[in-house]
Amino acid sequence: MRAPVRGALAAAGVAVVAACGTLPDMPPSVPTDIVPSVAAPSLDAAESGRLSPDGFDAVQRMAVRIRNVGCEGLSTGSGFALDATTLITNRHVVADSESLQVNTYDGRDIDVSAASTATLADLAVVRTEDELPSSPELAEADPAPGARVSVVGYPSGGRLTVTAGEVIGTTTDPLNENLGEVLVTDAPVEPGSSGSAALDESGRVIGVVYAKTTDGRSLVVPQSTLREMLDDTSAFTPLPAC
Repeated sequence: MRAPVRGALAAAGVAVVAACGTLPDMPPSVPTDIVPSVAAPSLDAAESGRLSPDGFDAVQRMAVRIRNVGCEGLSTGSGFALDATTLITNRHVVADSESLQVNTYDGRDIDVSAASTATLADLAVVRTEDELPSSPELAEADPAPGARVSVVGYPSGGRLTVTAGEVIGTTTDPLNENLGEVLVTDAPVEPGSSGSAALDESGRVIGVVYAKTTDGRSLVVPQSTLREMLDDTSAFTPLPAC
């Protein structure tokens, strides 16, 4: 769901839009019911009850826009702070990049020092030279079906949005067959939402958005998988140059 900067987005029924510029061939096992996403409504920051002095919620402050100046084109995605100098996003958001440009909720540019990607899941870790405004906590457990969820990101590389829904359940990851179970939610997402944090009602991260289905449901790598991979020093490898 990384959003190309130029050109029309693929229509429903097409496989995942997972690269900038020219799209690579997808593996044969990818099902045909995985597509970019639909448009997401926005939430005015004034509707939040946990506002900081500048008028933004803490969970909105931790979201970043990622612009991938790629080997063959431009694209945008989303991410969120894990700590003061670490971002989490999707592998396909940062793949095939010549440089990565990160912007915060208030338009501040953040310099990137390094990036690494996972092979097992669609996840990436980005290290920054400058400190990030805010970072959330990871939830202690994966959510149960029916739990409320919010997605915070920058769909289409535009303004910061917050969309809401609930956890539908789990499914075997259709894009990374060895990953196992991923969460399914009905919180609206669209191209550019990839890498967004999915949050519970307390603002804790329950997972990372990475794709959606043709029936409008979003797929989320659960926080339990993210934790396991962050604890494994061999799970992430440096992002290769063009």
